[in-house]
Amino acid sequence: MPHRIAILWRGDREARRTATPQNNRYHRIFEELAVLDIHAEPAVFDEEFADEVREQLLATDAVLVWVDPISRGKTRTVLDAVLRDVAARKPWISAHPDVIVKMGVKEVLHRTKHLGWGTDTHLYRSAVDFRTAFPSRLQSAGPRVLKQNRGNDGQGVWKVELLSKRAREDADMVSVLQALRGSMPEELPLAEFITRSEVYFANGGCIVDQPFQPRLPDGMIRCYMGVDRVVGFGHQLIKGLIPPPAEGPDSPAAQPGPRLMHGADAAQFQTLRTKMEREWTPQMMETLGVDAASLPIIWDADFLYGPRTASGEHTYVLCEINVSSVFAIPDQAPAAIARLTLSRLRSVQG
Repeated sequence: MPHRIAILWRGDREARRTATPQNNRYHRIFEELAVLDIHAEPAVFDEEFADEVREQLLATDAVLVWVDPISRGKTRTVLDAVLRDVAARKPWISAHPDVIVKMGVKEVLHRTKHLGWGTDTHLYRSAVDFRTAFPSRLQSAGPRVLKQNRGNDGQGVWKVELLSKRAREDADMVSVLQALRGSMPEELPLAEFITRSEVYFANGGCIVDQPFQPRLPDGMIRCYMGVDRVVGFGHQLIKGLIPPPAEGPDSPAAQPGPRLMHGADAAQFQTLRTKMEREWTPQMMETLGVDAASLPIIWDADFLYGPRTASGEHTYVLCEINVSSVFAIPDQAPAAIARLTLSRLRSVQG
């Protein structure tokens, strides 16, 4: 019997009813799995029919999941409970919610700051801690970037820069800009911004604090990983945290550039590839307590360029790890996903 797996993404009842292996953005993954005689079926999820999806997943050998932490106001709370229940009974899940909690949250930037990809990173676990420690750090360390623990698409990621004190009120004034597309800079008292940010501590949340990287305009490098090996790169001139031009945040000049995809052998990224495969990924696994069998089939690490070395070489600063919903992906990735899925199926089934 061929292996049977589900590919899960978010959608409504109509999307679930009409989903086929061909009519979605994951169609190339379906195709590569079929080449290896793996039967893959769509599993469109929504909280409204969560029990129905649970029963479908229990009939499979594995589940590959593409669902963002936050999507149109909905979180993964219900989905993660379903996936944990399913994984406890039989099928393996990629990425398992417990692995996402370790790898795919901003706290990983603090837990791994001692690695070569790290920087001056701090963690605030409570509003009191944030209100006490952040103002002095902003005064002494220059512009900072604050990140809520779970989010996507720039939600809850803020550049904060200190301005002059308001003359009559003796209040520290800041300029803040969210990375969410369409955002505009805003000037306000630091105390007011801190109060606004307290929402990020709800439900056990936290805030991660990193220095702003001046080379942000040089672009972000997305390193796509298939388990513990690089399967490709994407380079994009991003515009998040960069003030929009005078024409406004919806103008063409304010939009990010295309993500230029490259294979794993791209010459300009071989230093980064070597560090990811030989140093940083093994060190991250040890730090987080994640073994090779638990690593996601597909995940990515997003890097900004750090300061150049004395000899002019690039350095790289980790700004995020994406585990929950890694897409788009390089052309080579679907075949790698299929091969790695088959390998793990065989390993799990003995």
